[in-house]
Amino acid sequence: MSNSNNRRQFLRQMGVYTMGLGMLPAVLAACNNGEATHNEKDSTAAPQEGDATAKELFFKISLAEWSFHKALFAGKMNHLDFASRAKNEFGIEGIEYVNQFFKDKAKDQSYLDEMKKRADDLGVRSVLIMCDGEGEMGDLDVKKRLQAVENHYKWIEAAKFLGCHSIRVNAAGEGDPAEVAKAAAESLTKLATFGKEHNIGVIVENHGGNSSNGKGLSGIMKAVNMPNCGTLPDLGNFCSKRSKTGCEEEYDRYQGVTELMPFAKGVSAKTYDFDAAGNETTIDFKRILQIVKSAGFTGFMGIEYEGERLSEEEGIRKTK
Repeated sequence: MSNSNNRRQFLRQMGVYTMGLGMLPAVLAACNNGEATHNEKDSTAAPQEGDATAKELFFKISLAEWSFHKALFAGKMNHLDFASRAKNEFGIEGIEYVNQFFKDKAKDQSYLDEMKKRADDLGVRSVLIMCDGEGEMGDLDVKKRLQAVENHYKWIEAAKFLGCHSIRVNAAGEGDPAEVAKAAAESLTKLATFGKEHNIGVIVENHGGNSSNGKGLSGIMKAVNMPNCGTLPDLGNFCSKRSKTGCEEEYDRYQGVTELMPFAKGVSAKTYDFDAAGNETTIDFKRILQIVKSAGFTGFMGIEYEGERLSEEEGIRKTK
């Protein structure tokens, strides 16, 4: 069969004739690359409102609350409205909380009840809680490190109640990388043991310092070696050494994502800006999504817009 006939047959199988013309460039690109954009075996994403192609994705889309951090910090948005905004404005049915926006509510049962009710009533899934300000798993001070572990217990319990699969923690630390890695492995083992009792995962993001070294963080995962302890690869956070003037050393993001994906229980789809064609200008998403797909990942990729030029709402839409 000729190449043109192969292409036409492929398009018919994909049902592209019934889709919007806007899908044609992406489908044709996949055809020319010898790849289909859909695999029945690994596609677990349910169609989302306003997105006719969602069923073709190999992953599911969630929204990270950090995408609204400007509005939340400015008091222009209420944390309790996060689920409704994700669903009603963006057609997204998975949400990733940030503990900074309900910091004193981890043990407030009435508040957690309201959070859960609002999400459940909308059919929105609470995916995870990103935890900051509770200490570093890789702190070389034993007392501080153990306190950091205990500080996260309440978030594991809150995550369990809300229906999340994991909490995200930080594993950086100051000092010799090998010593920091050893300390982080000990802390994560202790915290993941507590998480196991609640059927909650403990996942680590490349979030600055030693944790943004893909090889180093993957080594920590191997040392912990627990099914409920994994990674949350962030496509943008690979600055391993930062100063007042900016990033001094940056780990190769494509290598880093490749090294972290075998342990991934989620992916943070960080974006900053887009060109006129809708491409992210900092990250080669086509390349990086192939890395994610090749790892067999079918879970949630959380939209995390962190740009300055676009509004938070427009940045979320562009990312989606």
